[in-house]
Amino acid sequence: MHDEIINALVKQQQTHSVTVLYACESGSRAWGFSSTDSDFDVRFIYLHQRDWYLSLFEKRDVIEQPINDLLDISGWDIRKALLLLYKSNAALIEWLHSPIIYMQKDKVLQALRQLAHLSFQPLTVCHHYLAMANKGWDAVSEQDDVKLKRYFYIFRALLCCEWIINEKSIPPVQFHIILEKYYSSGVFRESIEQLLVMKSSSLETDLITRQDYTSVFEVVDNRINELFKFIPEHLPINPDKIDKSIFDNAFHTISNNSE
Repeated sequence: MHDEIINALVKQQQTHSVTVLYACESGSRAWGFSSTDSDFDVRFIYLHQRDWYLSLFEKRDVIEQPINDLLDISGWDIRKALLLLYKSNAALIEWLHSPIIYMQKDKVLQALRQLAHLSFQPLTVCHHYLAMANKGWDAVSEQDDVKLKRYFYIFRALLCCEWIINEKSIPPVQFHIILEKYYSSGVFRESIEQLLVMKSSSLETDLITRQDYTSVFEVVDNRINELFKFIPEHLPINPDKIDKSIFDNAFHTISNNSE
């Protein structure tokens, strides 16, 4: 799949006359709990030629390739990416720290990661993950049969909040790093590991019946409910935003030195 992904990215460059500055894996494969049939969620940041940015009129700043059963690929223009990074966009921050990278301009990635840390807004990112967890929990908490995919989205979102509150920094993309930090042993860790084994050998659409694993779900559900109580009571505070000129300068530097 690696070669197929690289070919797809090269095709996007040729079709849209852009330069891919950075491309990575996002979603469950990057997080570390993919299923046997998980697709590849490829995300990239790209740069147009200079004249494209001189138009008076707004242009489309997203590139999307039709999704197939195996590959989901889309990208954001660098200007859009920088504007979202200034707002501490959680999805983009994850992209920039993905453990699976397909293409990169080293200096650009270094600059974007530095900006991500400089502009990090812990309360904003916590709200993102908490909303994600709440949405997922509403979908599974009262169901007898559940998709483990939904459960792990909830786990990871809540643990990201826990990391931000405790560490006051950008949470790791990989689920196991946060898990090891706060749950290196114990009943909760054992229950999570059991569910991880089940997920890695199942399909995305497979349903698990709670009653078949009552003790496991009781442990996990109890901790989830504890975190739903803990997180809103300990939300961090956003620092003052950094000077916008830092992002302007970054845009000028990246657009002038894309090679």
